[in-house]
Amino acid sequence: MTDTVADADATASDPATDTDLNAPPLVAAYRHDVHKLRGRTHTHAHDEACGVPVNEPVPRNADRDAALLSRPRGEPEQTLDRYAGPRRVSLLTGEFAGDSGTLSQAELAPLVTPTDPEVLHRRWLASAAASRCSESPFYPYTSAKIHTLLTAALLDNYRAGYDFSELFLEVQPGDGIDAVCPAPGTLARADVVTPIRTVLATPDVVVTVTGDPSGPAARLGAAPARCCADVWGRLPEHPLDVSTHATRVLDAQLRRIRAVSTALQYIEDFHRWRGWGADTQKGGDGR
Repeated sequence: MTDTVADADATASDPATDTDLNAPPLVAAYRHDVHKLRGRTHTHAHDEACGVPVNEPVPRNADRDAALLSRPRGEPEQTLDRYAGPRRVSLLTGEFAGDSGTLSQAELAPLVTPTDPEVLHRRWLASAAASRCSESPFYPYTSAKIHTLLTAALLDNYRAGYDFSELFLEVQPGDGIDAVCPAPGTLARADVVTPIRTVLATPDVVVTVTGDPSGPAARLGAAPARCCADVWGRLPEHPLDVSTHATRVLDAQLRRIRAVSTALQYIEDFHRWRGWGADTQKGGDGR
């Protein structure tokens, strides 16, 4: 089983155009890596799942660029046989993120069957099931969930006329957002997220990839690369309230993690582990 940046690069010389797809481009972006959620390779990917077209190439090289934010180019080698599978390994705990690295039909359907990209965005943003899978067994700490959200966010920005070098990582307070949804496919505080472009929503921070930031933001760089630690350190305002020990540890780790999908998934894992905001806000017990 393999999924390397070379796989994403396969379409670079002949990138898909909007008219090449069976689904609208942004819808296709949310469906483009369904094979990873089913534990299959690009070679063995199916063209359809849950009655809709899936695993189509993403226009404008958005998939490739999203991959390069978390994985280096080239053909990697498997270093640990234990991780030779689709299950993501949590950088926070060192354990597998779930009992299975594949999604059941019931778990997958809500993530691919809607035809409104904003509905797909909200469902991916709130999905715990998708976070069980890595981008590649060679990079088990990466997140297929965050990669998919990054791909769609990049594509949306590219379609709006922005080049990668014009994009920012915007980090704003979560203001207690509850990403454990009260109803399927919704966010309790949907007003604090930007459709398509928000790639993480937690009680402490909301992270958005955009060419038009409205809050504290830092440029992603001249070209796609594993840059999260650098970008986090260049934010003009401190993105976290570090009045507690828990958030100080979180902030320190984010200044070390370079792979974007790994870093953002680390934030989500942190909040799920802490109980979504318990003792991480100002005035917490600091443990």
